[in-house]
Amino acid sequence: MPFNNQAMALLCLLIPLLPLIGFIVNGLGNRKLAKGMVSLIGCGTVLASFLISVYLFVDFTANGSRAYTVDFYNWISVGNMQIGFSFLIDQLTLLMMLMVTGIGFLIHLYSAGYMSHDENFGKFFAFINLFMFSMLLLVMGSNYVMMFVGWEGVGLCSYLLIGFWNKNTNYNNAAKKAFVMNRIGDLGFLLAIFLIFITFGSVSYPQVFAEAARYTGGIDSTVMITITLLLFVGAMGKSAQIPLFTWLPDAMAGPTPVSALIHAATMVTAGIYMVIRSNVLYVLAPSTMEVIAIVGIATALLAATIGLAQNDIKKVLAYSTVSQLGYMFLALGVMAFDSSIFHVLTHAFFKALLFLGAGSVIHAMSNEQDIRFMGGLRKYLPITFLTFLIGTLAIAGIPPFAGFFSKDELLAHVWEHNKLMWGLGLLTSFMTSFYMFRLVFLTFFGTFRGTEAQKSHLHESPMSMTLPLIVLAILSTIGGFLGIPAVFGENMHVLQNYLAPIYGYAQVANAAAVAPLHIDHATEWMLMGISVAVAVVAIILAYVMYVSKKQVPAAEGTQLSPIHNLIYNKYYIDELYNAIIVRPLMWLSSVFHKVFDVTIVDGIVNGVGKFVMQSSRTLRFAQSGAIGFYILLMVVSIALILFLNFFIG
Repeated sequence: MPFNNQAMALLCLLIPLLPLIGFIVNGLGNRKLAKGMVSLIGCGTVLASFLISVYLFVDFTANGSRAYTVDFYNWISVGNMQIGFSFLIDQLTLLMMLMVTGIGFLIHLYSAGYMSHDENFGKFFAFINLFMFSMLLLVMGSNYVMMFVGWEGVGLCSYLLIGFWNKNTNYNNAAKKAFVMNRIGDLGFLLAIFLIFITFGSVSYPQVFAEAARYTGGIDSTVMITITLLLFVGAMGKSAQIPLFTWLPDAMAGPTPVSALIHAATMVTAGIYMVIRSNVLYVLAPSTMEVIAIVGIATALLAATIGLAQNDIKKVLAYSTVSQLGYMFLALGVMAFDSSIFHVLTHAFFKALLFLGAGSVIHAMSNEQDIRFMGGLRKYLPITFLTFLIGTLAIAGIPPFAGFFSKDELLAHVWEHNKLMWGLGLLTSFMTSFYMFRLVFLTFFGTFRGTEAQKSHLHESPMSMTLPLIVLAILSTIGGFLGIPAVFGENMHVLQNYLAPIYGYAQVANAAAVAPLHIDHATEWMLMGISVAVAVVAIILAYVMYVSKKQVPAAEGTQLSPIHNLIYNKYYIDELYNAIIVRPLMWLSSVFHKVFDVTIVDGIVNGVGKFVMQSSRTLRFAQSGAIGFYILLMVVSIALILFLNFFIG
């Protein structure tokens, strides 16, 4: 086995050991030595995984950038179905590995400081490292079954970490909600895998994609639409799209590093990764792509409007994440695969930064998360403020920060596809810029609105927390230069050039579907100018409202206007789901319990028991204890047997 394959095996085997080690070390108690060991093991092994990923990337590039499969053993063998435990190493895999392990290491380092006072410090690292293993398995696997195993693994870790502080009932309910809603999506994913095997005779990516490129059923065949829609149902659950999006804001119940890693930078982008990985299937189903675009823009717009009225610092970022995920699916829907993965990458930089910055604020504010009780924090938390501001400029799309390049490229593709969708995307961009700077101004500007006890506790976070913020701020500043648009020079889009080989089968299946962007430079300049102008207007509006006029969101219980109240209460979508789904199911389960379970099942079981009891009470009188009676019964029985044997036998 070549050394690079050995390194890949190491990458696979390194992470699964961490949960066990974390639990063992946690058994030492909360002593300083135990926490130091947990931090060293948890952070060090993820750093090792990142370094191995860098090595594989360099080795892959040096050897001609040819995709290859690392086979370990035949995992599942049933009839014609052969599923190997193997990894597919190509451009997309390596990009995701670098993102997962790189961002993951920074968040692990941050967690060492943020969670240092938690009594379950070791358990936290065990769970978050198990997540790293599952996410790597998801992106490295060479077939849909391995992807599904990793998919379920990250779902399990999400459940464990959302409900990490399990003494709080609301947090437990949030964890259960996330688990159930993701299982709904996962059923669609599982059905898609079955249909893929039935259609192509395999679940291995190389075989499935090669067969799909030769597919004779035609564009938009019923089978291909069904497969892609079912896969998208899985993506809707994992990546929080309408109607399966309400779990993600509630997932903020988990520790802030969890929000940064799982619910902003990695796990929630698994749906985008799956669609891009399955690009050849999707280019054969343009109708599905239109559905994805519609769902994406609807999600982006809806979540952005909700973000306008939220007062919890993490909830604002949560709805922002849902909105940005909608952007990514919008790009997928217009078949701008490169733009979607580009936004995945830049979003990982600035959204992880924003969540960790929010964690630094919460840490300083003694766990206060309501921005109505903050204000003026920039002089107490200068590093947090500066890095948070950079992340906000990036998500608002202000040049030269990362979000400007990825968002504007995305919107340019949407412009070419559908002008109405572009207009809605631009409106979403305006709202994003407004609510993010609303968050910045209410948190860091003006006068402090908290208690004196909170004010006396205000301080900058330790180096273990601020160093990841600084690194992520740098990435949020320069990360966009991976995708310099053609207007600044031809062939300068590094990411697009790098990922081009993964669309080989899609080019064969439907070359027109993956054609590059075709707009002239004048139009491109116009679109960029409009996008930046819209973002700047939103910033100025937020400044006037929350700095110049010093407006503060209304206190709890204040009478709000009907529209404000509707948005503040998230359009009552949770209440709607509760009314039309949860309550009817609870009523139905109650009926089944009373009628089927209690009356029928319990009736049969208890009836049999009563029959046996009554029968035994009657038959016991046959046991009188009189020996003469027993002898009489024996003689009569023998005579009866002889009689029957003589006349019948």
